[in-house]
Amino acid sequence: MKVDAPLQCPRLFRNGMIYFNNVSKVYRDAAALLDVTFTVEAGEFVSVVGHSGAGKTTLTKMILADENPTNGTVFFESINVHKLKSKDLTDLRRRIGMVFQDFRLLPNKTAYENIAFAMEAVGKTDEEIRSDVPHVLELVDLGHRHSHFPSQLSGGEKQRLAIARAIINQPELIIADEPTGNLDPVNTHEIVQILKKINDLGTTIILTTHNRGVIDSVGKRVITMENGKIIRDTKHEK
Repeated sequence: MKVDAPLQCPRLFRNGMIYFNNVSKVYRDAAALLDVTFTVEAGEFVSVVGHSGAGKTTLTKMILADENPTNGTVFFESINVHKLKSKDLTDLRRRIGMVFQDFRLLPNKTAYENIAFAMEAVGKTDEEIRSDVPHVLELVDLGHRHSHFPSQLSGGEKQRLAIARAIINQPELIIADEPTGNLDPVNTHEIVQILKKINDLGTTIILTTHNRGVIDSVGKRVITMENGKIIRDTKHEK
């Protein structure tokens, strides 16, 4: 992606994938983020923890430029994401896979078709789809459910399908926003293990959660948020 020099981030922040530089987001009646600064290195697994309203979702929306900061700057690999033109922003978002608490699957498409649709959207060929979709379904242990519709899947299976869809185009970053919020402990454990497997393969993961058990299970870097501020940033938190 070619950008002009003014979009480049300060040299201080050029050793990572994502950089928040004194970012604040203030709405009319409340502040969602207050002077947030941190860096995420390529290949990291970072959990962002905090109660509802702590600022976790606003933080992830900033990376995608779904929200604009009131102050500060957000960089993705030295690029100011909020200065990108529409086409370049679309290209950036294709490098990021999203996993949501409410799955956001296409109800009238099978598991196979949900993933194939994500490939079609970025121009992949029929041959690539036939080759890659079965592989990613096996990766999330859904190979035997390929012809099932979302309504025929359990909550855990729906979330595994959502993860498969998020990774099918080999993004550099996965943002998982409260992906276990609607799941029981057994399915929560399975989702965390799949995300860890994806991270082990080299994909950067940002996971937002309010579940302390998820944080303990991941066992990696934890950013703790409260009232829009980062109050703690630890490499390992038990």
